[in-house]
Amino acid sequence: MVAPIAIWALLSTFAPQAPAQETPLVRDVLDVPESMDAAQAKIVNERALAWIVSNQREDGRWGSNTAEQLSEIGFSIETFHAWHLAANSLCVMALMAAEATPERAEALERGLTYLCSAREARRGNDWDVDYSWSALYGLVASLRAFEDPRFQSPEWREKLAAWGKEATRVMLKNETPTGGWAYYDDPPFTERPKWATSFCTGLVLPSVARAEQLGWIADPAVQRRAREYVRRCALPNGAYEYDLNPIPRIHGGEMINNVKGSLGRIQVCNWALATVGDPWVTPDKLREGLGLFFEEHRFLDVARMRPIPHEAYYQNAGYFYYFGHYYAALAINLLPEAEREALHARLRPHLAKTQRADGSVNDFLNTSRQFAADTALMSLALSAGLPRGTRAH
Repeated sequence: MVAPIAIWALLSTFAPQAPAQETPLVRDVLDVPESMDAAQAKIVNERALAWIVSNQREDGRWGSNTAEQLSEIGFSIETFHAWHLAANSLCVMALMAAEATPERAEALERGLTYLCSAREARRGNDWDVDYSWSALYGLVASLRAFEDPRFQSPEWREKLAAWGKEATRVMLKNETPTGGWAYYDDPPFTERPKWATSFCTGLVLPSVARAEQLGWIADPAVQRRAREYVRRCALPNGAYEYDLNPIPRIHGGEMINNVKGSLGRIQVCNWALATVGDPWVTPDKLREGLGLFFEEHRFLDVARMRPIPHEAYYQNAGYFYYFGHYYAALAINLLPEAEREALHARLRPHLAKTQRADGSVNDFLNTSRQFAADTALMSLALSAGLPRGTRAH
């Protein structure tokens, strides 16, 4: 998408730069331990969860739903609200996945109460369809809460179902003709967007399958189209295209569809297809994708905290970082149990090395909603690799 990236490139020169120490240098990365055991990871995760609990507002929400940086000029007010709701969905997901404590239980209930009553975001303008983010993660989070043993009272189930069905309605409205979802549209702009991405479609694909089982989605073709979209984005080099093209966009040089530019997409797409039972993703395919993730990880390190989207090598963006690590953790958990701990032990240091003194993390622009989303994604990734006795469910 040319228009949004051009806006970012022009305006990010005015964005406050993160302190130099926030971006790991190659020499710093080399000093990171190669593995971290579950006990150490739990300490890191406790700090992240403490930050989530302590930074929740009185009304149950995290972060702001308004512009916080000059570099955000060009997006609509609705877009900030959508990003805000998506970040809040990730925060309640992190609390659901964590070991239960009274403080976390209270924060979780307040967060869910806020999300169940919050106004759904709307489309911002002709090209900006960022309100898909609040619908996609709204469906994922509402389904997890709907099936959480702690929220099985009739009152909670009614509220959570209403939230999930509204997220589903918005999501289905934005499904592209090829199947799948994204956050912008191409000209000529239409009410039904025409542009989808592999990773947006992948992150929600298993939830689409579950929503179909619950009757929230009546048409089974929705899942079929989404599954086929992700599958068709797969490339022979092990990468997944950013978005589906009749002729795949891959050639020599630093292309985003090179494996080094697809490190986060590989994990979410492999996880999604494997979760819905697609035979394309075998255990060996999962192992291959995770192997590439660790082998080429330095390209995610270099991109983290860069203020302009896709400015790093192979068009990596800073905000690929925690997203990619979370879905790498989920992909690990699809492998035989005997293999998981060694892979989680390799993943954890890449999360722990970025944690700030207050327990938070960040990979792109210092906005309150970004801190909330990233810290939640890190906690989710760590919780996925902790023994079951240290998690709520």
